[in-house]
Amino acid sequence: METLVLIVHVLSALAVIGLVLLQHGKGADMGAAFGGGASGSLFGATGSANFLSRTTAVLATIFFLTSLGLTWFSSHRTDSKGVMETQPAISAPATAPDKPAADPDSKVKDIPK
Repeated sequence: METLVLIVHVLSALAVIGLVLLQHGKGADMGAAFGGGASGSLFGATGSANFLSRTTAVLATIFFLTSLGLTWFSSHRTDSKGVMETQPAISAPATAPDKPAADPDSKVKDIPK
């Protein structure tokens, strides 16, 4: 179920991005008032703006609801531990097998007299 909500979330995010980029700015309606080509579009002069803005609002609502759903899924997960509860196993550094372990008194022997 969580995977399905995540897929819907990503698809709605991409659709919102695409629809926002398709919409005209606030000043774009002035060109249609003076004979721009928007009046002959499929939805009419203002129909495309209403369709795109309503579709964007619906997709934004879906995005918001899937965000809440993913938050709920992550907070009710029982198989995961918190960041502070999981500690990596710390192991001692391994010595190379071909070299013998260093003698603690070897540093004293290396100093010239």
